Amino acid sequence: MLAKNMRKRALVATGLVAALGLSACSSSGDNDNGAPGDGAALVVWAGENLPLVANFNPYSPTALNATAGKLYEPLFLYNSARADDPIPRLGESYEWSEDGRELTVGLRSGVEWNDGESLTPDDVVFSFTNDAMSMDYLDDVEVVDDTTVTFHFNAPSFSDEYTVLGATYIVPEHVFGEVDDLVTFANDTDPVGTGPFEVEHVTDAAYTLVANPDYWDEGHPEISRVQYLGIEDGNTSAESLFKTDQLDYATFFVPDPDSLTSSPDIGYIETVGSNPTVMLICSNAELGCEGAQTDKALRQALNLAIDRDEIIEKAYYGLASPGSATFVMPGRDDDWIADGMPMVNEGSAETDAARAVLETAGYTEGSDGIYEKDGVRASIEFESVEGWSDQNAAADLIAAQAKRAGIELKTNTLTQDQYLERRSSGDYQMFMGALFGTSISDPYKIYRDSFTTNSTEPVGTSLSTTQTNFSRYSNPDVDNAVSVAAGTNDEAEKQAAYAIVQENIVEDVPYINLLHSHSQTFMNDAGFGGWPTEDDLYISPASYGGAAAGYLLSRLSYK
Repeated sequence: MLAKNMRKRALVATGLVAALGLSACSSSGDNDNGAPGDGAALVVWAGENLPLVANFNPYSPTALNATAGKLYEPLFLYNSARADDPIPRLGESYEWSEDGRELTVGLRSGVEWNDGESLTPDDVVFSFTNDAMSMDYLDDVEVVDDTTVTFHFNAPSFSDEYTVLGATYIVPEHVFGEVDDLVTFANDTDPVGTGPFEVEHVTDAAYTLVANPDYWDEGHPEISRVQYLGIEDGNTSAESLFKTDQLDYATFFVPDPDSLTSSPDIGYIETVGSNPTVMLICSNAELGCEGAQTDKALRQALNLAIDRDEIIEKAYYGLASPGSATFVMPGRDDDWIADGMPMVNEGSAETDAARAVLETAGYTEGSDGIYEKDGVRASIEFESVEGWSDQNAAADLIAAQAKRAGIELKTNTLTQDQYLERRSSGDYQMFMGALFGTSISDPYKIYRDSFTTNSTEPVGTSLSTTQTNFSRYSNPDVDNAVSVAAGTNDEAEKQAAYAIVQENIVEDVPYINLLHSHSQTFMNDAGFGGWPTEDDLYISPASYGGAAAGYLLSRLSYK
């Protein structure tokens, strides 16, 4: 894969984009230094399926991948691949008060939005206090001077550092402040950001970014264009595109990575993902979930019936590691697992134990081998995203394993957009999916975002982008323990609080933790340089990452 060949491919792709129809979003692409026209487009797949719909709103659950980190940036960047200090982005310094109720951030001066307006402290205040945000622990954000803001919390909030500094994207008040509904806003016409790239073209098949000529990080980005593809058949098509030199950068599942890495032009990194692969379960009838899966005993039995070793071997070809029912990342975060809690999930199925749980709860086995209780069969709709071949295969295996325990899982597939929308609104019974893990060695964020009452809504009300309690789980003991953990820097106090969380979620099974898949990232080593390596994981390499992937792209160069 030579740069000359890539340039030819990029021109072909641009012609294809033009032929597919009118772009939903475009910019002039003007650049005083001419950079966008100087080099080939780096072609990326970030897991997005066809058709693509132009949406660059960081508050939307269906925003395109390029929104986070490429167009909009956080104050700091945290590297989940290793325990580095946060990398300054729009923020340059930060300091906590002794009581954990104030966080003062020094902002980078001289940053401009790509429409020429200056980034101001008011933009930062707006980004944390607008109607799309759900930060119940934040009282207000104060402008101290032109380059300083102070966050005021209603309780000690040391554990919210990552969410505030690393997981919230800064948006322009002069654009977003004029919008009535920030969640439904598509932001599909000339998005205004501070990031290393700008939007050039969007169709339902691909979208192209060009280098931001006035990016504040001098000398970056060095590459001129990035083109994101939508792919019909997911992993299978991505593999074919790499083999035919039509893809430069993607993180996806390949059963036999040697089939790609045998080419000296293709680089490869395998890392253990921090996001646990789980069975998402709409589990709380009190908040509107409907179906047999709302019975805790059935969820407990299903958890026991699963043969995770078989799933890892057959669906993931060994490219995964066991997860923990505590939702702490095994290996990296073992010190946070409470005494008596499982370090990792049992690998083999415990079918007899699963049946015993059901029978103790009053279920009886029907003539078809499926248990029922009070006239309700132990039957659940179980869906996965079409084209996500590893999860599709895992769903089929789990359905067969569950059937042996007398539980029926009706498998089906849906589009990625359907998955995102229904996951947010609670319109589902059970999905194959994932939760957002933590970028630092502390489970606080996953506990707060995916298990607390403030991080969910009744079924029918879509969650905000800061709410990821997709199960609609609500437990006051968990809420209180997470609140205690938020307010302390004392590890012993945190461990005691996390022990309460773990005891409850292991018992209640609001999600079923399956495994941590190994992220397989493939990259064009011949045409582009500056990629992370196993010896230098300067940033997490996943192509579907937000701020991390934006930082990586800004560090690449042509060879």
